[in-house]
Amino acid sequence: MLRQNFKEVTLANSRHSKPDDRSNNVERIRDIVKNTEEKLHEAEISLEFADPMQSEMIKEKNKRRQKSIEGLKEEMKDEMAARKKGEV
Repeated sequence: MLRQNFKEVTLANSRHSKPDDRSNNVERIRDIVKNTEEKLHEAEISLEFADPMQSEMIKEKNKRRQKSIEGLKEEMKDEMAARKKGEV
């Protein structure tokens, strides 16, 4: 019964799926970058109060955040280029 309900929900969702709307991607990505940069900064401040183990975890997470920010900025450039070309 659970499997049939899942199929019904999936079928219902596919009938009402939204078309791909990229018109606000640049702004959305910009917001994500800003939030991630803020979290990175807050984490750097918290390093002052962290024990060595926490400190290492924070540093590793900040490395991942930095990589994410770099990727998002590249994606934002791509979206801006697509917008200029009229693809969006």
